[in-house]
Amino acid sequence: MSQKLEPNGRDAYRHFQPITTRWMDNDAYGHVNNVVYYAYFDTVVNKYLIEQGVLDYRNGSTIGLVVETHCNYFSPIAFPDQVQAGLRVARIGTTSVRYEVGLFRNDEPLASAQGHFVHVYVERAGGRPQPLSAALRLALEPLCRPGLD
Repeated sequence: MSQKLEPNGRDAYRHFQPITTRWMDNDAYGHVNNVVYYAYFDTVVNKYLIEQGVLDYRNGSTIGLVVETHCNYFSPIAFPDQVQAGLRVARIGTTSVRYEVGLFRNDEPLASAQGHFVHVYVERAGGRPQPLSAALRLALEPLCRPGLD
């Protein structure tokens, strides 16, 4: 029998990015629609990479493609809440990275949702997997959770 997953606290993450909810994020049930959570994941990962100078999404020869995502939901987020997206790295491979994200509603101490997001890095022109650059690895080190191999 599997154990019930519990939400992480803020101390489980190494970097935070504020995200403002929008009126259009809410669905007919009055809370942020589940698909929007994945957009928040995408936002925190790519904004971090851009700020670190390791993602040139317009002209870079290497790009990250999402090959896997997952999200567990614990409590609703709704407009006009403020979201703090926590980010950490769970695994750095030869050509891929597994990012883990926690979404925190306003000042709440536990994640409203958490999940992961896997990028495989490929050459833009041909789509063939490419080893992670030294600069990318260096930018990811501060995000690594304890015990990362």
